[in-house]
Amino acid sequence: MHTPLILTVIGDDRPGLVETLSRLITAHRGNWLESSMAQLAGKFAGIVKIDVPAEELEPLCRDLEGQSALRVVAQPATPEVDRRAGSRLKLSLVGQDRLGIVREVTTVLARHGVNIEELATRTESAPMSGETLFHATATLLAAPGLEPRALQDDLERISHELMVEIALSDHP
Repeated sequence: MHTPLILTVIGDDRPGLVETLSRLITAHRGNWLESSMAQLAGKFAGIVKIDVPAEELEPLCRDLEGQSALRVVAQPATPEVDRRAGSRLKLSLVGQDRLGIVREVTTVLARHGVNIEELATRTESAPMSGETLFHATATLLAAPGLEPRALQDDLERISHELMVEIALSDHP
């Protein structure tokens, strides 16, 4: 019997962090299934889904906790959401950076029962003006009863208030 686990990891960025983590997982006969990792502001952080034999679960967790270069938190995986029960959407946003953009957008999404499956954000200097631009892309899962026009109207309203461009489209 195998146990699916979700690991969240963070540590000071340096070469070999992923190798150390993968070596420990393999030493306990674990299988690396999915991951998303990135370096931000000198830190390396990620989330990893693994599958490990039940008898290796406690020894693996002890070894992960003993790591000095990475802080690792292991949690049992929960059943995944049935993605066929709703529609998948893609959201793109770009505009001058300011406080509250993520809060405003996520408030609208939550009000409409839209789940964020993936979110990536970044800032950069605008080519001509040098102002800081904020970019966001998100993959969303909308509940079957979503009123697409109402969601679009709410997003358009806040895009004018925030002075950003927001595009919402079907995700393949």
